[in-house]
Amino acid sequence: MRIIIAPAKKMNMDTDSFAVEALPRFLQDAGQLKETMQAMSGRELQALWKCNDAIARLNMERLRDMDLRRNLTPAILAYEGIQYRYMAPGVMEAGQLEYLQDRLRILSGFYGLLRPFDGVTPYRLEMQARLSVGGAKDLYAFWGSRLAELLAAETDFVLNLASREYSSAVEPHLPSGVRFLTCSFGERKGGKIIEKGTLCKMARGQMVRWLAEHDIKNPGDIRAFSDLDYRFEPELSSQDHFIFTKGEK
Repeated sequence: MRIIIAPAKKMNMDTDSFAVEALPRFLQDAGQLKETMQAMSGRELQALWKCNDAIARLNMERLRDMDLRRNLTPAILAYEGIQYRYMAPGVMEAGQLEYLQDRLRILSGFYGLLRPFDGVTPYRLEMQARLSVGGAKDLYAFWGSRLAELLAAETDFVLNLASREYSSAVEPHLPSGVRFLTCSFGERKGGKIIEKGTLCKMARGQMVRWLAEHDIKNPGDIRAFSDLDYRFEPELSSQDHFIFTKGEK
């Protein structure tokens, strides 16, 4: 089993808590993306990043001084989003961290596919960013089938806890022999199921933590997830799409 999740926009540096175990496997490609962005003007970069002036300045400074091989942070600690706060890897036990290193993969517009203890540096580049590089019109074309091929070489079952923006870089390219299971999280209100972005991110992070705590390896066992008051909905779910809800029954 491999679990895929999205990165977060906000990043930090932490070179002390955990040791970096390896460099990202698509480091050469990240270098190509870095050089492409370094050749762009400040106005072009801000349009690419779709951010305010302060965030643009911060990331231009990061890009100017970027070193892909030194002063690196383990990927699992580098991202600061809601999902990562609920995952809380900083307080996990050693066995749980080993579970994540074996099974968790972080999709990245800049690095491609990351293991938790791959060393990264702060960057800003979402998968949907309209960056033309190496003859490719955008990042989906740049990465092509390579992320899916790497996953398929590791497993025949992918658990998708990533947003559509990122899972779209993998799902269309997986061979038919690889099962792709998506988990969705919603609230029941007035007889309808509503998905809210923040709550979905919380649930995805909590599920990753729960998977590691319970050493989940069997796809069927995922249905037992009940943290944050979620429950599995068998009547709404299918083999390739598990739906969890909270709220009204």
